[in-house]
Amino acid sequence: MFLTVSGASAQSASGYHIIKKIPIPGQGSWDYLTADEGVRRLYVSHGTQVEVLDVDSGAIVGKIPNTPGVHGIAIAPDVGRGFVSDGKSSKVTIFDLKTLKTIAEVPTGNGPDAIKARFGVSVCCNSSGGSQAPVR
Repeated sequence: MFLTVSGASAQSASGYHIIKKIPIPGQGSWDYLTADEGVRRLYVSHGTQVEVLDVDSGAIVGKIPNTPGVHGIAIAPDVGRGFVSDGKSSKVTIFDLKTLKTIAEVPTGNGPDAIKARFGVSVCCNSSGGSQAPVR
């Protein structure tokens, strides 16, 4: 996969153009991206793991493994935690934002997908379960 970064330009009708392509090796599908502006990291869902990139250099700086069917990534910098919806295992993986190490795995119900975090609480929408799962 190539991650494409766009920026404004007076040369295109829409004002956007590709400024950089970042290759990410490996197998598996892709889904959501989440940026942490404070530390300039980009979290990219990739099959069974999350790739963590340095926004400025494009380098892969880490991974969050064992997230089968990963969909969304939510971050809560105020508590130093991140949350990953693992669609195939019906869990949310909670990880440390500094070390990227897994802290816990919490069952959510069937098919966790979209996820959002605020004030250290994550809410995950379960696409096939028809429910929402708050995780703290």
